Amino acid sequence: MSNIYESAANTLGLFNSLCLAKVELRVTCKGISDRDALSKPDPCVLIKMQSHGQWLEVDRTEVIRSSISPTFSKVFTVDFYFEEVQRLRYELYDISSNHNGIKEADFLGAMECTLGQIVSQRKLTKPLLKQGSTVSKSFIMVTAEELTGNDDYVELSFSARKLDDKDFFSKSDPFLEIFRMNDDDTLQLVHRTETVMNNLNPVWKTFKTSLNSLCSGDHDRPLKCTVWDWDSNGKHDYIGEYQATFKEMRGAMDGRQVQWECINPKYQIKKKNYKNSGIVILNQCKIIKMHSFLDYIMGGCQIQFTVAIDFTASNGDPHNSCSLHYIHPYQPNEYLKALVAVGEICQDYDSDKMFPAFGFGAQIPPDFKVSHDFAVNFNEENPECAGIQGVVEAYQTCLPKLQLYGPTNIAPIIQKVASSASQEMHTKEAMQYFILLILTDGVITDMADTREAIVQASHLPMSIIIVGVGSADFSDMQMLDGDDGILRSPKGEPCLRDIVQFVPFRNFKHGSPAELAKTVLAEVPNQVVDYYNNKGIKPKVPSEFESSRTFAP
Repeated sequence: MSNIYESAANTLGLFNSLCLAKVELRVTCKGISDRDALSKPDPCVLIKMQSHGQWLEVDRTEVIRSSISPTFSKVFTVDFYFEEVQRLRYELYDISSNHNGIKEADFLGAMECTLGQIVSQRKLTKPLLKQGSTVSKSFIMVTAEELTGNDDYVELSFSARKLDDKDFFSKSDPFLEIFRMNDDDTLQLVHRTETVMNNLNPVWKTFKTSLNSLCSGDHDRPLKCTVWDWDSNGKHDYIGEYQATFKEMRGAMDGRQVQWECINPKYQIKKKNYKNSGIVILNQCKIIKMHSFLDYIMGGCQIQFTVAIDFTASNGDPHNSCSLHYIHPYQPNEYLKALVAVGEICQDYDSDKMFPAFGFGAQIPPDFKVSHDFAVNFNEENPECAGIQGVVEAYQTCLPKLQLYGPTNIAPIIQKVASSASQEMHTKEAMQYFILLILTDGVITDMADTREAIVQASHLPMSIIIVGVGSADFSDMQMLDGDDGILRSPKGEPCLRDIVQFVPFRNFKHGSPAELAKTVLAEVPNQVVDYYNNKGIKPKVPSEFESSRTFAP
């Protein structure tokens, strides 16, 4: 590992952000060597997480007595953040039956990995390393499973019959409100139907709501449902109410109906022959599975990471210490910091760890013609580099051979990656999603072509991250990021999806590059899910063979 790469990588840390999902980790060990010839080991595994360079214990398994291949029942639950490097360490100890303390226990080996590696493989198997990084014959296997949340949606279709008539000259104009009963006995409105005018037997429109909103995932949670007669002055007339649970609603999942009596408590007390104020009917209850980012990653979807680097003359002579491309022996420049910060995360989701790297805006050997999509390793047939470290080394090697020039055109590189993404689109499977990282020091000069390229790429399994390096005025670049409005091509065609994230590096200059990575990658999981859900492409369920890979230490 080069000093520059190591220096940039070591600046990465953990930061608080919104948890994307919760992951359950299960641990098995194989072939633990006997330290005591007279008895088998009593193994226990500690799980640690790195935070600000320190290993902190998160949890530990139970102790299994006399076992060389234990399967632990303890399940570790870990918050998963795609946009962060979450480093984990598993330590195996032999804990004597005489005591349970780790200090007196025999250390049998450790394994380090990232949470990204585990979830991308579903089942990660690695050898345990002893003191001094000696590879042992023992293996540890960590299996990941997403802890299913309440992200599913439910589709409900209500009607009613024989509701009380609250109007003198016409029939009631009923609408239905559904409230969730919270733990503190307060009510949270979940849904209000439209009003059906002049009808005592209304059929309300089918609606969707998340299970989390409806009942917080608790199928037995009480729901208060109220029926009103709408009045234009806002003083709606109360018809009646009933209580239900989602467990009851599920009875309408197979074409059956579930119904409740709509009761007005005042009428129930005052009227002797009062039965009800109508019947509310649930005609349909349908659960809609919303696939998550981890569903696709654990189903074998690979993140294909590509980097494109600006080699225009505005960066300055690389031999000059003021240049944005100046290579300091120990201090990485902004290009390297951004590359490593984003690449360190994306590499965990690409099994072969081979990353295409391109440059633009330079005159390249042997004829020194300007190119806007040349391979940084000068191998046009195979522009891939081995790991992020390989990209860094190719960047360092190519710099002295280039003549920095211009202009700053990025449409060609977007089109090049889009060409690969379009081939993936035709497979109609969630196998590869493309992330293009563009590092540039100035405002692009082919804005119209770039807008057209981005609009076309929005139809593909592809996201684009643009990092502005240096002190240029990047205000014109903000239009490429669809957060403030829909980006359109010069012909007026809108982006199908928001796939671009632009940030100036200087916003993170005094913090860790990990903050940069967190910002630019935060939208990627939703972009992945949106693309495949919109295409109706479900994640694969990997076989044992596909989901189990052994990594070298």
